[in-house]
Amino acid sequence: VDNEIAVQNLQKFASQKGLQAAGEKKGEKEYEVTIQVAVGIPAASAPAEEAEEEEISCSPDARKKGLVVVLSANVMGGGEEKLGKALMKAFVFALTKQDALPETVMCYNSGAYLTCEGSDSLEDFKALESIETIYSIRHKNGSIRRVNVNIAATEKENYRKLKEAGIGTYILFQETYHRENYEKLHPAGPKHDYAYHTEAMDRAMEGGIDDVGIGVLFGLNGYRYDFTGLLMHAEHLEAAFGVGPHTISVPRIRNADDIDASGFQDGVPDDLFAKIVAVLRIAVPYTGMIISTRESKNVREKVLELGISQISGGSRTSVGGYAEEEPKEENSAQFEVSDRRTLDQVVNWLLDLHYIPSFCTACYREGRTGDRFMKLVKSGQIANCCQPNALMTLKEYLEDYASEDTRRKGEALIARELGRVESGKIRAIAARNLEEIAHGKRDFRF
Repeated sequence: VDNEIAVQNLQKFASQKGLQAAGEKKGEKEYEVTIQVAVGIPAASAPAEEAEEEEISCSPDARKKGLVVVLSANVMGGGEEKLGKALMKAFVFALTKQDALPETVMCYNSGAYLTCEGSDSLEDFKALESIETIYSIRHKNGSIRRVNVNIAATEKENYRKLKEAGIGTYILFQETYHRENYEKLHPAGPKHDYAYHTEAMDRAMEGGIDDVGIGVLFGLNGYRYDFTGLLMHAEHLEAAFGVGPHTISVPRIRNADDIDASGFQDGVPDDLFAKIVAVLRIAVPYTGMIISTRESKNVREKVLELGISQISGGSRTSVGGYAEEEPKEENSAQFEVSDRRTLDQVVNWLLDLHYIPSFCTACYREGRTGDRFMKLVKSGQIANCCQPNALMTLKEYLEDYASEDTRRKGEALIARELGRVESGKIRAIAARNLEEIAHGKRDFRF
């Protein structure tokens, strides 16, 4: 085939059929995809440890240098206006799906109306600009490989657009499943409709997003009710769509600019919070569980032992907070951060605790999402990919961003954990890839 999208489509097709696929770039606009079926074994049961090595380079900036699209009208053609507007909307949407995106879109005369509030094409322009821009970013040897999106509940068509734009997981917190308390906390505005908000994940999955993340804000309501609501929501998604949530987040209410957390009578103390995490892990063993920098170092360390699998570091919750520190009098932080350590400090700490800090995005990028991901998890086969992918992405971080102390500890952990990869074939490929990473190559994955 002649492009990476075709490679990914073939790999996704193979994954759906239970087959192993490997892609290799042979030259300019020339890729080779090999789909392998083990002899004498039905395709659906081919063992994951037979996965072939795949090496794919990061995609370049999709915007074509010097390509300018000029729109001088908000309609296409000179006939009936309603038809002309429909054709223009379809054109703008199609523009967002091209392999080579325009570097500039110039709108003038009545074409300027396409970019104004109320335009049917405005969301397409925003998607074209934001998600593609994020994926085009390069820093040192690295790139942003997965964009997760947390936005308010919307229509199925908008979820379909997000899926086509290439997002990873769609995340929306229920805040509380208790209808009366929910409506008191949201007396007006777009989030006021309890049913519309609660059913958002159904519309997202109907729109083609198969990785969703749910959560409640513990402390807004009695914890037993919301804990049960989380489990019922997960059970409903599994029953209705064949796959439950990809992640569950467990935030607790925290002080913010104009909110005093002590004023909420249903606050959850640390010991009870640890029990909630533990029982959630038992109830939904195949789901990723996330804890943020809302929690202190001590609390995060305790719940890591009980089932938390994803953890943030160096987070900023204020507008533009990653660019510069806000003055206290201009505080726009969504909530008060308890763990203020840098990412490197968090990685160093995880290494001290003998965890493998993983930056892996391979499953999403290989089409192992939704029910395809869950089948591998429930069978235990995902370990054949997770462990070596974790080591390779950690190696990338150590080479490009880590402090000397973190690099030293990380290299020792990689050497130790590589020997624990069960498949000799996968272990040998991973060792070779780790050596390549040390020499500047990036983005290997099983």
